[in-house]
Amino acid sequence: MTGRVLHGGTATGELLVLDAPLSFWGGVDATGTIVDATHPQCGQRLTGRVVVMPPAKGSSSSTSVVAEQLRAGTAPAAVVLTRADPIIVLGALVAAELYAVAMPALVVTDLSGLPTSGWAAVLADGEPGRLRVSAG
Repeated sequence: MTGRVLHGGTATGELLVLDAPLSFWGGVDATGTIVDATHPQCGQRLTGRVVVMPPAKGSSSSTSVVAEQLRAGTAPAAVVLTRADPIIVLGALVAAELYAVAMPALVVTDLSGLPTSGWAAVLADGEPGRLRVSAG
């Protein structure tokens, strides 16, 4: 499937499809694990995965959490959003500038047919960006 590139780069990882918006500020710990007890995927680890999610929720401080997770190596490999979210993208931009670490981000509005598991690749190296998922 294709989408609009919010932050460029390429990444691969295990697919994780979130059922609800997630705040990185207070919703995810320093290891990249979802700790928001009300989130349907509480306990899942984001680190190194291609995370598909509705827009983030909550604090603009999520930007610094995303940037610090990228610096520490505990961030998602890529983020695919169903609606553009400047908070997450700003964290990716800051980390790219300060730490030379890239986390591609795409907006894909039509997720019909998207598997809920498998190996995913995000290719955000041109317009449109692409999300490919292989079953597994």
